[in-house]
Amino acid sequence: MVKTPFLRMENIHKFYGSVHALKGVDFEVQSNEIVGLIGDNGAGKSTLVEIIAGSIPKSKGKIFVEGKEVDIPSVKAARDLGIEMVYQDQAVVETMSVAKNVFLGRELLRPGLIKLLDMKKMEKEAETITKSLGLDIPSPDQEVRFCSGGERQGVAIARAMYFKAELVILDEPTAALSVTGAQKVLEFVRQLKDSGVSVIFISHNLHHVYPIADRIVVLSRGQKVADMRKDETSIEECEQIQISGRREEVSN
Repeated sequence: MVKTPFLRMENIHKFYGSVHALKGVDFEVQSNEIVGLIGDNGAGKSTLVEIIAGSIPKSKGKIFVEGKEVDIPSVKAARDLGIEMVYQDQAVVETMSVAKNVFLGRELLRPGLIKLLDMKKMEKEAETITKSLGLDIPSPDQEVRFCSGGERQGVAIARAMYFKAELVILDEPTAALSVTGAQKVLEFVRQLKDSGVSVIFISHNLHHVYPIADRIVVLSRGQKVADMRKDETSIEECEQIQISGRREEVSN
């Protein structure tokens, strides 16, 4: 019996004026699957996932979540469908505490007529979820600016886990991190899968994606040029496809 993907996109196009950024892309993510989405700058990776996350509208095509056709007109609509996106440069607010970052935009309030933040509960919940990820943060009161790069990504991932996301989109989560920080983020991604969450891992660095992905999708110039299960390919083959797409772009 064929499984219904958590997410399926058919013939997705995106136009920015005369620029055809996505050209009939088909894309899917199974439940509890890590999909590595790779390609050079301008390949269409960010455009595709921003459509999924509700940040921008598609120009043409269909989107299905758990087999039902949906429209995703906003970030809130995406979240209501169980989709969370963690942006590389907007994942956390450095001057706010870990607890406030976990609940950013969805703060818990005390019961009663006067709506006050329930900081005690937020700190307790933040401590529980960050510890479950293995984040070694002394206190949920600590400002995020004192966390390492890998820990900051971990705080954003903890946010997605707390709010029961079914699909987490990670936008270049290992960019500009140390080797240790990148390895920590990869471990967080494995834990997401272990908890039953699907992941789209966007990167131009195949060596970060390949070790943890179940499937590799390659975009080039707004088109899908490869979609391969990792156990049916090799990192060398993926690299050659990425290089071929790069050469085609240069020749055009």
